[in-house]
Amino acid sequence: MSSQITSIGQIAVTVQNLGRAVGFYRDVLGLKYLFETGGMAFFDCAGTRLMLSASDKADSTYGSIIYYNTPDIEGAAAAMLKQGVRFEAPPRMIAKMPDHDLWMAFLRDTEGNLLALMSEVR
Repeated sequence: MSSQITSIGQIAVTVQNLGRAVGFYRDVLGLKYLFETGGMAFFDCAGTRLMLSASDKADSTYGSIIYYNTPDIEGAAAAMLKQGVRFEAPPRMIAKMPDHDLWMAFLRDTEGNLLALMSEVR
């Protein structure tokens, strides 16, 4: 059974110092800087979005989160629920963008790692 995952849409990396990290990813790695908002900075890496976010705790970072694209987030979530997947919350709109609404649903894999489904709804 397919859960309609089409690609990796975003990877989130927590950082201790957002300004310093932006400089590294933009100036050293040469990733295309997209925008910054609310303690997060976004880059494009050949179509995969990288999100840097400031850590809640000044002395630590956390594991990365991989965001999987799906054209039908509600259908994909329903299919995964039937297979026993544990969701943190049902799919919901996260942000209104100029040309689409960004929907996400966060879930745990069998090892407890946080993952996300992501859908850009026009």
